[in-house]
Amino acid sequence: MPTPTLADLAKMFDHSLLQPVLTDADLERGCRLAAEYAVASVCIKPYAVNLAAKLLAGSGVLTSTTIGFPHGGHLTKVKVYEAGAAIDDGAVELDMVVNIGKVLSGDWGYVADDVKQVVDAAHRRGAKVKVIFENCVLTDEHKKELCRVCGDAGADWVKTSTGYGESGATLDDLKLMRAFSPPHVQVKAAGGVRSFETLMAVRAVGVTRVGATATKAILDDAKAKLGTS
Repeated sequence: MPTPTLADLAKMFDHSLLQPVLTDADLERGCRLAAEYAVASVCIKPYAVNLAAKLLAGSGVLTSTTIGFPHGGHLTKVKVYEAGAAIDDGAVELDMVVNIGKVLSGDWGYVADDVKQVVDAAHRRGAKVKVIFENCVLTDEHKKELCRVCGDAGADWVKTSTGYGESGATLDDLKLMRAFSPPHVQVKAAGGVRSFETLMAVRAVGVTRVGATATKAILDDAKAKLGTS
């Protein structure tokens, strides 16, 4: 794999602005930082999607938000409504949490329908979907089946975690998700990517996006190590 440029690495980042304590002023600062660093997207709390879309207009940074966050227990029709409302407000990427309880129950028909309804609703309007697993509470068999379900549903990414579980992305999980997802499904790492070295490690196993709050620190370190190109 060729050495990435700083711009390549920046476009791996979904700058996360989801912490419950973030104020409106914090969210605005986060959007401006994301634009300054030319990341892929800002993943912002749902009520602030419209704010982010306005602040990021013309910057090349996409607006994204969460659906069914953080436990995935919303009714499917509520997730579909959330997806539509987010797109109305300017979101073009949606990070949807699977129904974790249904996964653990082995109710794969429910899980597949839940994912597919959100994916279909988003794709009809030109938005993309990242499906969040919360790997820290799942077995490898759960993860493999979720990769199959998401591939069949046409999801755009599979994602390791919400960032609010007991642990986040691990290299073993990322390798598994890449191996068991079809080629058209990308892999996103969330939770635990806090350094340049970790970013490069997850990139090496096929990750195309990372969800991070330490975006500035990681990219500043990358700039020091790689230069400005």
